[in-house]
Amino acid sequence: MASALVFRLPERGPELLREVLLERGWEDYEAGRRDREDWNLYWRTTRFCNSEYQNLMPWQRLNHHPKTAEITRKDCLARNLTRMRATFGASVYNFSPTTFILPNNYIRFLAEYNKLRVSKGLSAYWICKPVDLSRGRGIFIFEDIKSLVYDCTVIVQRYISNPLLISGYKFDLRIYVCVKSFNPLTVYVHQEGLVRFATEKYRLSSLRNLYAHLTNTSINKFGPFYKTEKESVGQGCKWTMSKFRHFLYGQDVNELLLWQRINNIVTLTLLTIAPSVPPSPNCVELFGFDILIDGRFKPWLLEVNYSPALTLDCQADIAVKKGLVSDLIDLMNYTWVDGLRERAYRRKGYKAPSSDAVKPSYVSVPALPTLKDPKIGEKKPHVPKLPSLKSQAEKGQRKLGPLAFVSGPLPPVDLNKMFSTSVVTATNTQSVDPIYSQHSRTKASTANRQMRPTLAPRLTDNRSRHVSEVTNHDDAETRAQREHLAEADISSSTPDIPPRGLGFKPSTVSWKLPHIHRTASKKTRGHIPPARVGDFIRTFPFNKATLKASQHTLDVRTVIQEVNKLTAHFSSGRRRPDKKKREEEEVKNAEEEEEEEEEDFDSLFWGPKDPPQIRLLLQNHQG
Repeated sequence: MASALVFRLPERGPELLREVLLERGWEDYEAGRRDREDWNLYWRTTRFCNSEYQNLMPWQRLNHHPKTAEITRKDCLARNLTRMRATFGASVYNFSPTTFILPNNYIRFLAEYNKLRVSKGLSAYWICKPVDLSRGRGIFIFEDIKSLVYDCTVIVQRYISNPLLISGYKFDLRIYVCVKSFNPLTVYVHQEGLVRFATEKYRLSSLRNLYAHLTNTSINKFGPFYKTEKESVGQGCKWTMSKFRHFLYGQDVNELLLWQRINNIVTLTLLTIAPSVPPSPNCVELFGFDILIDGRFKPWLLEVNYSPALTLDCQADIAVKKGLVSDLIDLMNYTWVDGLRERAYRRKGYKAPSSDAVKPSYVSVPALPTLKDPKIGEKKPHVPKLPSLKSQAEKGQRKLGPLAFVSGPLPPVDLNKMFSTSVVTATNTQSVDPIYSQHSRTKASTANRQMRPTLAPRLTDNRSRHVSEVTNHDDAETRAQREHLAEADISSSTPDIPPRGLGFKPSTVSWKLPHIHRTASKKTRGHIPPARVGDFIRTFPFNKATLKASQHTLDVRTVIQEVNKLTAHFSSGRRRPDKKKREEEEVKNAEEEEEEEEEDFDSLFWGPKDPPQIRLLLQNHQG
């Protein structure tokens, strides 16, 4: 019987995650009782250093992709969006307020400030945010430049002064986004999110009242009206996304267009870094996108959060976050990764831990029996011969899983080097994870690494040397975690056009993890990831064109064209068809599909609680 899956959490890691994993039968990693490689999932609220990505075993996964600070750090996000706006046009990347990084862009900011204030006579408002702080710390709003005082690197943004209000209260949306892979880009958005309210009514006459202008829970839960019953909002400062959908039903708004625009923000933001993120199939990442909707129902991106908070402060948190974590674990799918870990340890001669064992789970060196040597008349250790993978493959290669790709037997002692000399055979073209094609960048990079020496992690672009990867994450950092950040690698910030393969070395062997759902329907097999896992809806790729554009080298221009084409279908002003009509259309199209030989790309529309197929919605709009 295989041992349980094992998770690693720091001492002050998310307790909700620990609770969910323990309920699902996982075991907590104990450093003194287990070997250092004996874990399946390592979850941290801070980033990992390069060596931790390099030394991953096939059965191990991390909860962060490398180099994602380019969208989670405020100044990096502003810089990347400005670059994409210059490349693809302001009409595409028009979802972020005008932003300046100070002190570097102070002259440009002053020119814009004077143009709005003097030339047009407008009363413009601005918001100042430190680039390396989170949870609303250090933020203030001003109208007169005399109030702009700062002692660190900050961003200054045009303040959206006409937000959509509910009973006079300002709010924003916390959208949970899971990036399963950057190579190829595979994105899921959770149907349930949070609506976060300010706890005092919105007034531009009181810019210093943060309880009226900021929606951060870490600020508003200390406000004087947090527990007060507020009109329509109720107690506290949060709604679930389901409740917000109910609110939208009563408004004169094109809901489909609103949801599609929010989805566009997520996709277009991820496109800014997707080409520069190294292939990392053993990683998955949960982002928190903060979206503000203005009075004209236009969504705006405020920031992207690294390690969104999983603390439970109210009933809305309980309703949303527990299901979110559970669905995220399902999205990872550990169906036979644990068996891979168990087989690797057994082949090394380690013994599986018993249920009531007190000693360490895996001993450092297996006990060796002694036999008498007839030549010298003394006893010496006898090393048992381990079965080779070739003989095992003859009995049945399927049972070996990914280990069947390893050339030669496993080394007998050193676990760190267990797969370091392994190579992927040229004749094997079948990928373990159907999401990654046989010609993907991941496989190509593996071959390149076998032909060239690895560069030292420190030999990276000098431009990233002084950029700290302190990001927008909600969870509080301990002093030890901050020290760990300082000790980690300096290659976290990528230049606008980074050289591929420099400063980062993925795993020695390009191990590919199992398909998300082994029991997926016929339509989700092959190279197409499943359309839905729990409440996670796959939002990218969303059709055959975007799937093809992301298979090898990401074709950003084609993806943007497809995004604009899809959005145009929902700009007619027509509302979502009623449920009965959609059900009739679904039955009709299901019957037609059975007669078709060609397999359709099945994509669901993110936004509605009961998500329809995008194809059906497009037919309804065209009709």
